[in-house]
Amino acid sequence: MPFFRSSHPLRRRGAAVALVLALAGGAQAHLAQAQPVTAQRQMAATANPLATEVALRVLREGGSAVDAAIAGQMVLAVVEPQASGLGGGSLLLVWDAARRDLAYYEGLASAPAGLPQDYAHDAQGQPIPAEALARSGRVVGVPGTLRTLALAHARHGRLPWPRLFQEAIALARDGFALPRYLHAVLRAQPGLAGKPGFGLYFGADGQPLPVGSRVSNPALAATLAQVATDGAEVFYRGPIAQHMVAAVAAHPLPGTLSLRDLAEYRPVQRRPVCLGVFRVTLCSAAPPAAGGIAVLQQLFLLEQAGIQAHPPGSLEAAHLFLEASRLTEADRRRFLGDPDQVPVPEAGLLEASYLRRRAALMDPARAMPQVSPGQPTGRKAEAAPSDPLALPATTHLSILDADGNAVSFTTTLNLNFGAEIVVDGVVLNNGVTNFATRPVVQGQVVANAAAPGKRPITTMAPSMAFAEDGRLRLILGAGGGARIIDSVAQTALGVLGWGLDVRSAIEQPRMGAQNRAEELEKGTAAEALAPGLLALGHAPKIAVMNAAVQAIAVQPAPMAGWADPHRDGSAAGD
Repeated sequence: MPFFRSSHPLRRRGAAVALVLALAGGAQAHLAQAQPVTAQRQMAATANPLATEVALRVLREGGSAVDAAIAGQMVLAVVEPQASGLGGGSLLLVWDAARRDLAYYEGLASAPAGLPQDYAHDAQGQPIPAEALARSGRVVGVPGTLRTLALAHARHGRLPWPRLFQEAIALARDGFALPRYLHAVLRAQPGLAGKPGFGLYFGADGQPLPVGSRVSNPALAATLAQVATDGAEVFYRGPIAQHMVAAVAAHPLPGTLSLRDLAEYRPVQRRPVCLGVFRVTLCSAAPPAAGGIAVLQQLFLLEQAGIQAHPPGSLEAAHLFLEASRLTEADRRRFLGDPDQVPVPEAGLLEASYLRRRAALMDPARAMPQVSPGQPTGRKAEAAPSDPLALPATTHLSILDADGNAVSFTTTLNLNFGAEIVVDGVVLNNGVTNFATRPVVQGQVVANAAAPGKRPITTMAPSMAFAEDGRLRLILGAGGGARIIDSVAQTALGVLGWGLDVRSAIEQPRMGAQNRAEELEKGTAAEALAPGLLALGHAPKIAVMNAAVQAIAVQPAPMAGWADPHRDGSAAGD
């Protein structure tokens, strides 16, 4: 019997910016003796201490988990503008403890009606250089975050909408201390200094302001104040919408975003995907998100392969983890797309018999020489592999309120600073780059090809785990492009499979194969595994891996939370 409402079915068992290496420094050490933050009633974990503080303040005022998530996101839009904000897209899981209901709100940035299917090539059929394309008006999708949050607030909010913007408005207006991670991103993107709307982060010498410098964004403060007063619709109709459309059209590589696109955008409530793994039911974001299915698949494969018998950090565990990652990457790139526009074999990809066949391909003593997509029930025979650009930005918030309601909320601009277009203080996304850059492969249209109004696939994977008695066990998610999947899977494995505390699980040296290569995290103990993995037939490379997990382990009491030291995050609770 499902332990929550049948409207959300339970499937039982059956960027790539290379940031300065200093960023990967002290934050990467696995602190086996360090303890996570604990609390008794409520907790917030976000990618910035200011956002965590505001989210917890809202909870203390009697706000719901959704209220706290909205307030936290608005602060992140100010202090972490490279990763998320009003101009982006979001995925939101909301757990209603009283009703035992898990809702999933999908608000990804969608394709404008005028977007060509082959958006990555010019009128002569020549490929547009990737960096020029990714930072252009051509790839701005219709933002979904604000309408998604407004819908969630209408259904799950308690405090008035304007209250949730107060601290963000004050920070944007009066200033905030430039965070360490934002400074590192600015150093990695020095060309921003000469672009409109980015001068506030740079000094007269064209260099990023030092960490801790006071930064204010009056234009964003004014926009936030208008949205707080007049509601989310003011962003999609009227002067702000007109300014967005004009900015996209005026770019040297213009896009097709229109007033009609903005007026007609709607978030979608979908069913989450769920699967029994490691004695819990793990639920995550369904397609067009690819990350949720990939995380569920990966954990099921690892349990079938007996990874619990091998300690964390061991060569044997790393081998199995990489093999499972390779298998799930092949499936997600082949089969996943927007289910409103293309057939997606969602049920087949999570079918226990199918996953057991996939797990049987994993040899404990040797890496697979080649990995291909499987043959799940309901597959679309003509589908071909997807080839979107790499997207390393994004952020995540995990929230639990005093009534046991929870939010797992992943939100993004895609690349750091999205399309590098700023309108009224708002950074616009480059969400179109999540569509396949080769829409036709071997004469067949790929599942993730661009189309008017379509939502692209994403590796975002906001997730929650439920114990066998139905109690909420774990809230987690991550920002970090394709590495989100492995980071969420590795953290969930640590907590659910190995019994690690949430901090130790998050701070494991990272590895994975979702980023089109087998990767081991630079500057960590994972590097030492490279020779052994080579001997097993792997081809690992050493990489800076800056995906950041925010998680709360709700059970057993007291609850424990942690925010990934790869970025500036914190967890706090009462």
